[in-house]
Amino acid sequence: MCGIVGIISNEDVAERLLDGLKRLEYRGYDSAGIATISSNQFLPRRAEFLRRRAQGKLQNLAKLLSAEPLPGTIGIGHTRWATHGAATEQNAHPHLSEACAVVHNGIIENYRELRQELTAQGHVFTTDTDTEAVVHLLTAILRQNNDPKTAMMAMMARLHGAFALAILLKDFPDLLIGARRGSPLVVGYGQHEMFLGSDALALAPMTQKIAYLDEGDFALLHTDKAAIFDKNGQAVTRKIEENALNSAMIGKGNHRHFMEKEIFEQPTVVGDSFSSLISLTERRVFLPAPDARKLAGKKPIDFSKIERMTIVACGTSYYAGMVAKYWIEQMAGIAVEIDIASEYRYRAPPVVAQSLSLFISQSGETIDTLSALDYVKQAGGATAAIVNVPSSAMARAADYVLHTMAGPEIGVASTKAFMTQLSVLACLALALGRAKGRLSAASEAELTGALIHLPSQLGLILQNIAPALAGPIELLTDSENVLYMGRGSCYPIALEGALKLKEISYIHAEGFAAGELKHGPIALISEGMKIVALAPPGRWFEKTMSNIEEIIARHGHPIILTDHAGQQRLQNFKERGTPFTTIILPTSHELTTPMIYTLPLQMIAYQVALAKGTDVDQPRNLAKSVTVE
Repeated sequence: MCGIVGIISNEDVAERLLDGLKRLEYRGYDSAGIATISSNQFLPRRAEFLRRRAQGKLQNLAKLLSAEPLPGTIGIGHTRWATHGAATEQNAHPHLSEACAVVHNGIIENYRELRQELTAQGHVFTTDTDTEAVVHLLTAILRQNNDPKTAMMAMMARLHGAFALAILLKDFPDLLIGARRGSPLVVGYGQHEMFLGSDALALAPMTQKIAYLDEGDFALLHTDKAAIFDKNGQAVTRKIEENALNSAMIGKGNHRHFMEKEIFEQPTVVGDSFSSLISLTERRVFLPAPDARKLAGKKPIDFSKIERMTIVACGTSYYAGMVAKYWIEQMAGIAVEIDIASEYRYRAPPVVAQSLSLFISQSGETIDTLSALDYVKQAGGATAAIVNVPSSAMARAADYVLHTMAGPEIGVASTKAFMTQLSVLACLALALGRAKGRLSAASEAELTGALIHLPSQLGLILQNIAPALAGPIELLTDSENVLYMGRGSCYPIALEGALKLKEISYIHAEGFAAGELKHGPIALISEGMKIVALAPPGRWFEKTMSNIEEIIARHGHPIILTDHAGQQRLQNFKERGTPFTTIILPTSHELTTPMIYTLPLQMIAYQVALAKGTDVDQPRNLAKSVTVE
């Protein structure tokens, strides 16, 4: 949510700030703005803030900048996802006072108290945002002490909540300030210029040298140096590392949308994820060793001793965890609880010995999941994380980390990140099964063989399935309500399929366990109602067929996903002249079925959204990285 870019240079920065904001569009936003300082190097006290803001997409800001250019060799930019105050130009960042300009990602929880206090002192607020409290608080502090470091320490001590900040000071036109607590912020090192960004993607074309600020850090940046201080105001050094991202990785290539590109990248990234965890010759999973620096005298997590697991995540990652619950309980015999991150810590669950808490997040910065991880750590529990960003806060905080190999995912609706999460979770389930002595070498070889075969199966689906999807896409595009159902490990996939459709096409969709049909959802079945039914042959097939019979009896229209064996068993529907639609998929192993059946649901959601003309990559009201509660 929200995107921040800052540059201090010897050249005008407005155009590059705009480019940086474009690379942050995937985070979700509804307004944008840029501020610079225009100053005379011989008369710095005559510096003045210049600002351009626009509601809506970045193209509106670009048109404004074209008509009214912004000079200045130092500046900050922002894409805003509205929390406090409507999505208007007035509420768009940057916010200004006579002393400072501020952009902010996060939520200032005590902004009301600060606003009342500062209003009583004579400060005039002109927006509905929580961020404006930061502007006036810093202004008030600077009036008392005009030293930037001292002022930052005093201001951060007063702020409650999560934030990343980029700040310009009118009296210091050669200084760019960044600060973080709870929300990520990256410092970039260039040639006679420095950068700030919400993430490494924003800075990818500008610099390959980056450092991640730690919790509570603030940084004072000049063109040739960076001074970083911790929450106690002590000067610290943060590791400078290579930015592994490049422009090609964050471009659309020959695809119309990022989502389409990321769907078609799945065979490759799934293969990359398996290559990092599976020995092709031994047909065995080898998980990476824990980071020795994190152990600090502690014993590494012993998988053989784990008796309970809790999986905590949000949204699509939560559904990946639901699939993993089936796998881990069946293969390893470990009792698994699955929790929504936003609920977890508020019910104060006990953290028991011999348990492992696993946190799943694409970005590794999801605030609810991070807070849940911190809750477990404070209680002394063992923590593990599955993340797509190795340098993320979650990766740094967890005792043990597994990395998905999805690469940058720009589309707000997760596709390849979800598929690689499932891939890594499948490997983890196998490793736990072996550690618990429940999975023989022969069984592990069979299961890893199924995983190794998966990328080629996904590739074949992408090559051949388009004709089979044409009918279902047409049926769903005209629908106002759609139901999805599945059993076993396909139940979470039904939930994920419904989520994808509602996210990007804005069609109301609901997923449920097929066995629950008679316990409520059947009341929704009426003439022509579309129900997407996941029906892979196997132990649940006949039960799912019974559910489909119940739907047909009430004149619903099932769209059935199955394989050729399942298709043969649908012959009686055809003979009866029953209206139904099928999508035939390759025969799959039970372990890989969730991934096989995910792919067509992603493609259906994408094509329906195209047909409806919605914003596929940046659906309304959604953000890629949810860094506020």
